[in-house]
Amino acid sequence: MAEIPKIVLPHGGYKNLIVYRKSDVVYEGTVVFCRRFLPAHGDRTVDQMVQAARSCKQNIAEGSSASGASKETEIKLTNVARATLDELMEDYLDYLKRNGLAEWEATDERSRYARAFAKGHNDWSGWKELFETRPAETLANLMLTICNQTSYMLGRMIERQEADFKKFGGVRERMHAARTAARADEFNRGLYSHLAEAKTPDELNTRAENLRREISRIVWGIERKRGWRQ
Repeated sequence: MAEIPKIVLPHGGYKNLIVYRKSDVVYEGTVVFCRRFLPAHGDRTVDQMVQAARSCKQNIAEGSSASGASKETEIKLTNVARATLDELMEDYLDYLKRNGLAEWEATDERSRYARAFAKGHNDWSGWKELFETRPAETLANLMLTICNQTSYMLGRMIERQEADFKKFGGVRERMHAARTAARADEFNRGLYSHLAEAKTPDELNTRAENLRREISRIVWGIERKRGWRQ
């Protein structure tokens, strides 16, 4: 019998994703950065930055959880995560400009070190001490590096999600496919059962011939109804 397609696909497990763990570093690092270098009150930038960092992390989690039922929702939420990350990077660039601090060039030795460090440290525990001790310029540039790496990974994730959507379709398509397969499976089981009840070879052949005649009659009726037979 044919395997009936699954309606709810495998989903969840986002906490094991490197991109989610990096997004957690982005969130935790932003909270510490704002606490250390931005006013505790009267500056809306703090709320914007923390919310953007949190939104990135939460949308990755929600997209992963929703992916079993809706690939469309997963793609949408992953795109939102990436968009909020872009907003956060703009806030860090604005901070550097406002305070007369340097944005490190890609060829700067510090940038090369930051990229290598960020690539090998995907959990907050590896960053916590740095964020409590390093100056604002260093941390803002580190955050830009982490955000860029996370954004790149989200872009690759979106490509895979789009490929999955093309392969598995939406939930309505999977429900229709599952219902169609289930009806076909039920029909096949009924057909087999009818033939298997025969007690002798002759009875089996008679039952098979009756089924062939019935199928021919149904086919003839369909063809005539559709104008394929005069």
